[in-house]
This record gives sequence, C-alpha cells and structure tokens, in this order.
Amino acid sequence: MRHDLTDLRLFLNVGETLNLTRAAERTFLSLPAASARVKNMEEAFKARLLVRMATGVALTPAGEVLLKHANAVFRQLECLNADLQPYASGLKGRLRLLANTTATNSFLADALSTFLAENPDVDVELEEKISGDIVIAIRAGAGDLGLVAGNIDVEGLDVTPLFRDELTVVTALDHPLASQESAHFVDLVDAYQFVGIHPDSAIQTFLEDIASGLGKRICQRVHVGSFEAVCRMVEAGAGIAVVPRACAARYSRPDALHVLKLNDPWALRDRLLCRQRGRDLPSFAECFIGHLQRAARGQ
Repeated sequence: MRHDLTDLRLFLNVGETLNLTRAAERTFLSLPAASARVKNMEEAFKARLLVRMATGVALTPAGEVLLKHANAVFRQLECLNADLQPYASGLKGRLRLLANTTATNSFLADALSTFLAENPDVDVELEEKISGDIVIAIRAGAGDLGLVAGNIDVEGLDVTPLFRDELTVVTALDHPLASQESAHFVDLVDAYQFVGIHPDSAIQTFLEDIASGLGKRICQRVHVGSFEAVCRMVEAGAGIAVVPRACAARYSRPDALHVLKLNDPWALRDRLLCRQRGRDLPSFAECFIGHLQRAARGQ
C-alpha cells in the first residue's frame, strides 16, 4: 500500500473545501486525475472515503480518519523542515570525509583542529581508505569529500589540487645509508629492513604494490600505528622507512634522522580534493575546504 504526498495533499484540500473540483485545482491536478487518485486510495484502503453529492462531497468515517492522519503527516513535515533549517543555513551538520594515510597524518590534523574549533556544531566523520577506494566511494555518494593521490583516475569528479608532496627515505644517523643523499627504491627493497605503518594503511598498500611490480617484497621488520612511531623506531635503529617529507619534518626531532630523496617518479605525488561533479555542499563544507587549502599551503 503506497501513497505519495500528492495523494495526502489532495485529500487535505478535499477536507478543507468539500469540493473535489476545487481540491484538484489547489493540488494542481486535473479533475479526472484527482478522481482517479481518490479511487485508488479507496481501493487500497478497501473503504469508501467520500460521498459524492450534488453540491460537493462529504467525508465518510474512514475519510475522517485519513484526513486526521494526513494532517499529522504534514505537521510532521513542517517540524522536519524547521529542524533541518539550521543545517541548510550552514550552522550545524555532518561532513563525511575520506582520506588516505598521508593526509590523515599530516596537514589534515591542522585543518580539522581549526575548523572544528570554529564550528562546534559541525561533526566530521573521517574514514581512512586507499585513494582508489576513496574515488569509488565519492562517485557512489558514500562520502562528501575525498583526499586522494594525484596518480588516481578521478574522471567524472570535480577536483581541486591542494599541493604536491614527496615520499622520502628516513634512516638513523648511524645507518649505512646516512652518507647518501638519494636512492632508488629498487636498490633498497632487497638490501634493508623496513619499518612501516599498519599493513592496511593506504601508504603501506601503495608501497607493497610498488615492490610487487618490481618482482620484489618488502622486508618488513615491524609495523606501528603512526608516522610518529615510525620515525621513533627508525631513530632507534629498527630499520629504514618511506614516509612523506612533511611527516618526517613534523615527527622527527632535529638532527635525529637522515632523509634521502627517492629517485623514483612515483615519489612525487599531487594531493587532490575530489567531490561528486556538480554536487552542491552546505556552506560549512565549503568553509572546511578553505581550511584544507590553508593547511596545505603550509606543507
């Protein structure tokens, strides 16, 4: 049994006018269309709703019950609109944000902290995914904004470039690589043990795929939960690590790590903000984009 709001609005107008012709005009329906809708409701409810008379119509007892509930539905809709108005005006709401590991461990923290402080009635639902899965989710409407690497196909999405980051190798100061200024990833995979962030993270998956494409496998000595912990483990001599340059600068103590440039084209990666093409977002989402752009410029 399915009835749309037009059915209920028509019946409200019938109850107010007790005239099917005037009710049809108020509902912007033709008289035959209005009559057909009333007939369909009567068949669905298996009850007569109206008594036709020469001067108009009268409601049956079943029609009175339907009118009561139709009024309740529209009163509830008015409450719904009133409750949602603050969201429409940008005062409060929820933003679904998808980001890869690099973003969540670098500039995103600064953007979130300032935005949330300035917008106490806005909640941000943050989920970490690899860039490819983020794009799929944004296309499907499962997120409002996505932060992805620039090597991902973002066809069909609205994209805003944020900044370019660089993956680097960090070592302890007494490590054999500490005398080098740069290296190729292929020369490191077989020769050294690595410290990595948790195995399901976006960057770890990315590096594993690079190694697999070279026909190699990373010798992963330990996994930890954050880039800060990665840097601490490297300082302690547990192995070397591949981390974004911004994270190495943020989480390592001065003169505690040696940073090598990676001579691989994939080490330079554009950071992109993506959203569904043509999708309008509430004003607080546009405000958050501004915070992201300012934080990205500080990288």
